[in-house]
Amino acid sequence: MCALRIVVDDGCEVPASLVAQHRIRVVPLVVRFGDEVYDDGQLSLDEFWAKARTVAHPQTSQPASGTFEGVFRELVAGGDEVLCITITSKHSGTYNSAWLAAQQFPGKVTVFDSFSIALGSGFLALKAAQAAEAGVPLPEIVSRLEACRDNMQFPILLNTIEDIRRGGRADHLIPVVERVLQVFDIKPILTFADGRLKILGTVRSYERGLARLLDLIAGRAPYQELAIFHTRQPEAALAFADRVAARVAYPRERLLVTEVGAVLATHAGPQAIGVIGVPAGT
Repeated sequence: MCALRIVVDDGCEVPASLVAQHRIRVVPLVVRFGDEVYDDGQLSLDEFWAKARTVAHPQTSQPASGTFEGVFRELVAGGDEVLCITITSKHSGTYNSAWLAAQQFPGKVTVFDSFSIALGSGFLALKAAQAAEAGVPLPEIVSRLEACRDNMQFPILLNTIEDIRRGGRADHLIPVVERVLQVFDIKPILTFADGRLKILGTVRSYERGLARLLDLIAGRAPYQELAIFHTRQPEAALAFADRVAARVAYPRERLLVTEVGAVLATHAGPQAIGVIGVPAGT
C-alpha cells in the first residue's frame, strides 16, 4: 500500500526518537572548517565547538541535490509518495536542492518550504507525519502546514551577532543591528517573517532578553506545541523552560528542550536561545 513518507533536512532538528517513531528520513546539511568537510551530525557537538574555538570559523552549505535525489528515489521505488520539508529558503539553498531533485519524480515528491529553522520546521514535519499516518490526503496536509507556518511564534535571543555576521546568511539584518550596537551594548531579539529573519527589538542585558521572550510567547498562549532551543547552555535552557511552562500553563513534561546542531549553531553562536510555539487551534 502506498504511504506518504516525510523527508527533512537535519536543520529541522527533529529529535531522533521521533524520527524513528514516524519513519522520517533525514538528509544532513554540511559544515566546513577550511578544507575539512563534515555532514551535520558527523561531529559531536563538543567536537564541533572545540573546532569552532580553535580552527577557522565554520561555514555551512545545503545538501547536494543528488543527496536528496537518492533518498527520494529509494522511497518512490518502494511505492511511496514523499513530502519533503526544509528549513527556510530565504537563508539556505536547501529548499532549492530538494526542489531540483524532486523534478526527477513528477507527481511523486512534494517539497514544502517551512520558512523556519530548528523545531519551527520540525513541528511541521511531525504534524505532517501524524496526519499522513492518519490517512489525511496530501493537499489537506499541505493546507494544514501552511496555516501552522503562518501562525508559528519564534522569538530568538542572541548573545552576539558575530557568528550570524560571519555566516553571511542575514546580511540584510546586520546593518540595522550594528547601528544600534554602535550606541548601546545590547542583545538583539529576532524572529522569522515570511521565512526571513527580522529584528523584533533589543535589550540591555541577557536576563532582560529572557524576560522579553517570556512576554512575547505569553502573548499568543495557549499552545498545542512548544519547544526551546539553545546553544551551549543546557542548564540555563532547562531553567528557562520551567519559567515558560509556568507562564503559559503548558505541561512541562511536553516542552521539548534541544541544543541545535552544528550547522545552526554556526550562525547562532554560543548562548543563543529561542522559543518555538504552535498556538492552539492552528
